[in-house]
Amino acid sequence: MLQTMRWFGSNDPVSLMDIRQAGCAGVVTALHQIPVGELWSVEAIEERKRLVEAQNDTYSPLRWAVVESLPVHEDIKKGRPSRTTYIENYKQSIRNLAACGIRTVCYNFMPVLDWSRTNLKYEMPDGSRALRFVWEDFAVFDLCILKRPGAESDYEPEIIESAHQKFGQMTPEQIAELSNIVLLGLPGSEEAFTLDTFQGLLNEYATIGDAELRKNLYYFIQQVAPVAQEVGVDLCIHPDDPPRPLLGLPRVVSTEVDLAQLMAASDVTANGITFCTGSLGIRPDNDLPGMIQRFGERIHFIHLRTTKREDDQRNFHEADHLAGDVDMYAVIKAIVLEQKRRKQAGIGETSIPMRPDHGHQMLDDLHKKTYPGYSAIGRLRGLAELRGLEYGIERSL
Repeated sequence: MLQTMRWFGSNDPVSLMDIRQAGCAGVVTALHQIPVGELWSVEAIEERKRLVEAQNDTYSPLRWAVVESLPVHEDIKKGRPSRTTYIENYKQSIRNLAACGIRTVCYNFMPVLDWSRTNLKYEMPDGSRALRFVWEDFAVFDLCILKRPGAESDYEPEIIESAHQKFGQMTPEQIAELSNIVLLGLPGSEEAFTLDTFQGLLNEYATIGDAELRKNLYYFIQQVAPVAQEVGVDLCIHPDDPPRPLLGLPRVVSTEVDLAQLMAASDVTANGITFCTGSLGIRPDNDLPGMIQRFGERIHFIHLRTTKREDDQRNFHEADHLAGDVDMYAVIKAIVLEQKRRKQAGIGETSIPMRPDHGHQMLDDLHKKTYPGYSAIGRLRGLAELRGLEYGIERSL
């Protein structure tokens, strides 16, 4: 696999030199400064590309390997008339990325929120810190802090009761912390929603259910995938995280069936998948190695991480990369075999870009401010373990 790490730009506490020293050849980044829906110009893309490549003459070269993400405007997800303008901007941004030599574009179609967690500093047995999601805590936010109308219908009576009891015992500081975690903005942003603006965004989805969101997703991909195919760009959708409905919002990229329907909606190889083992692995009904075999040619980007389901199967935390519920040996073996298939088929680029995702905060990084899940040392540990596992599998074959 092409080893990469995500980089959030010049303000990222993890530098490009850190990424280079981790052994990466690729960088995963995006133009976070451009508002969602606006055009990515060639000039802006080239400026970011120059930053990534600035020290290539002196040190081991890096290249901008993957865009993560070229975000999809909410009006596209809602199917509003204004989506036409935003889709045209998206198409031109794809063309501009291709003109600059950027060939892999990750995106997602999760309404309102990107990923959701309830704890950003869950202490592991070794003292490191991980991201965690607890269903009861999410219910506390939904029922007692946000007070979303009709939220009670999404929870069992015992969860409703325990959430109210827990809320009654929380300090103002604990309430504020939980609220800030759930309302955290997209990765790469330190901005968060307010409760009022957030409820307003949820209200706009009142008439958009599962069927409507799928229809809007398929319309979007049918418009943009042919353009990507024409200019040689691979689009790859990131699965829902977590892969289940939240806050009354539908989730339509959570299972193998979801992915199969999306791939069929535009049957070109440019319409592809970001295979995130952490997101997909939260659900025990997702057969990850089998999915790699069945979707092989459509997998354009890989996130390798593993989550651990807890006693309540809706609760999970980020485990060590070779632990948790994901059979990482079987996953990487399937990836290696897919890369060998591509080589035998004469496909030009056979190494699929991969990044270690959501490392633990550990060692010196415990005392630093980092993006949740994106500290340097935890990802370095994960990358080293994954690299060794891939090497061993390749040698065994």
